[in-house]
Amino acid sequence: MGLISLLLHNPLAFFILTIPLLYSIILHEIAHGWVAYLFGDTTAKESGRLSLNPAAHLDPIGTVALFLVGFGWAKPVPIDYSNIKNFRIGLICISLAGCLMNIFIATLALLILHLPAIATIPMLASILIITAKINIMLGAFNLIPIPPLDGSRIVLGLLPQRAQVAFARLEPYGLILLFGLLFTGALNPVIMFIQKVIMTFIGFILKI
Repeated sequence: MGLISLLLHNPLAFFILTIPLLYSIILHEIAHGWVAYLFGDTTAKESGRLSLNPAAHLDPIGTVALFLVGFGWAKPVPIDYSNIKNFRIGLICISLAGCLMNIFIATLALLILHLPAIATIPMLASILIITAKINIMLGAFNLIPIPPLDGSRIVLGLLPQRAQVAFARLEPYGLILLFGLLFTGALNPVIMFIQKVIMTFIGFILKI
């Protein structure tokens, strides 16, 4: 059931769903900030961006988009990469943190969904399924290696220095390239592939 359909057919479930969905994008950014803090950058902490207070994180357009189309974003957490210790590993870990948080939330939602008692509460089951689906999509989308998405910084951390300089030159054109590929549907197979990898990983975790 889509979010708009859920709002029309079950407003109570929709409004309950707002909590896990808003915190899906908030915790994504907090994860970036916490890992940056662990690697030596205190910018996010000093900016009050490690707080769980939604007011510190929510972007109006990103929040509306989350509930209209099932995909949204919070304000990017500020990070001063010049403060990062062990830069290459730090960059990769910081960039992965947000996506891993979304995968963790999806895994937790599906784990709760498998509890016997949940089957007797259809509304809660629907909320958990939608939460898992959206977090898998958020994780997959952010892993695309196109600036300014997290995947591009992961690639940057893996490249040799000369290639890093060349790849960084894509940054000013990243959004144009990203929207162009999204508009034409060229990224659909990539997103579906990453989603399938994530779902396989989650399935493996749930079997342990």
